[in-house]
Parts: sequence; C-alpha cells; structure tokens
Amino acid sequence: MTKTLTLRSFDIPTLNKFGIGFDNMFDELMRVSAQQGSTNYPPYDIVQINDDEYMISVAVAGFGHDNLSVTKDKKFLIIEGKHSRENVENEDSSAKYLHKGISERSFRREFQLADHVEISNAHLELGILSIHLKREIPEEAKPKAIAITYTSDLK
Repeated sequence: MTKTLTLRSFDIPTLNKFGIGFDNMFDELMRVSAQQGSTNYPPYDIVQINDDEYMISVAVAGFGHDNLSVTKDKKFLIIEGKHSRENVENEDSSAKYLHKGISERSFRREFQLADHVEISNAHLELGILSIHLKREIPEEAKPKAIAITYTSDLK
C-alpha cells in the first residue's frame, strides 16, 4: 500500500528565509495564491493558437464596450468590468424578478504575461471578450550560433 503526499499550501514566509535572491518568486507565489482563492468570476478560457499566439476569452455577459477595459501594465494583462449601478437600479426598479441568475457585479482579472508577449487586439462579441496575444521576440534576444574557428599548429 503506497501513500501519496500532496502539498496543499505553502508557508511562504518560512520558505523565504531559506532562499537568497528569490524574493520576486516568493512575492509572485503569494500574489497568485491570493488571487486564486478570491474568486472565479468571470469564467475564462486560455487557448494556444500556435507556438507564439494565444487567446484569452472571458465571459462578460451584460457588459458593454463602455464598462470594460483591457490594459497592459508591465508584465500584467488587466481586464476590468464595472457595472453602472445607477442604470441597473433605474431599469430594475419596476421589474419583479422570479429568478435573478445573471451576475451584475464588477470584476478585475489579472494575467501575468511572459517576456515579449504583446496584446494584438481585443474584441467583444456575443458576451465574450476575446483578447489576442502574440509573442514577438526581438532579434537581439533570440539565440544565435557562434562560429567556431579551428587553427592547426602542425608544422
């Protein structure tokens, strides 16, 4: 009978004292851990189109162009949706809901981007916000072959 050990949580402050120069990695682990536990709204998909292209699709039913924003801040893609409470309250004041299942809450979703990943475009259609990402590695960052010279000292 074998037992499987599963690591379910990290004690980041305890691990941090054993690593020198790993501060950014531990900070990132704490940020990701906090974000994952907070919410799963709105749902999203991440699709790899090819080696250098990706698409993130976010279900944003009820949000229009005027209450959505997509920004890139350094290495983060930030998607925000803000509902205008005044319009919702005025429209819904006379409505008698028998069931209200469409969420009308604001959200903020962050994705960390790899180096050299840029946002190609963002498109909203049928309640799905699609963000196309492309990795464009500059020539100076690509690996390059170094020629090996050979000298013969035979005389």
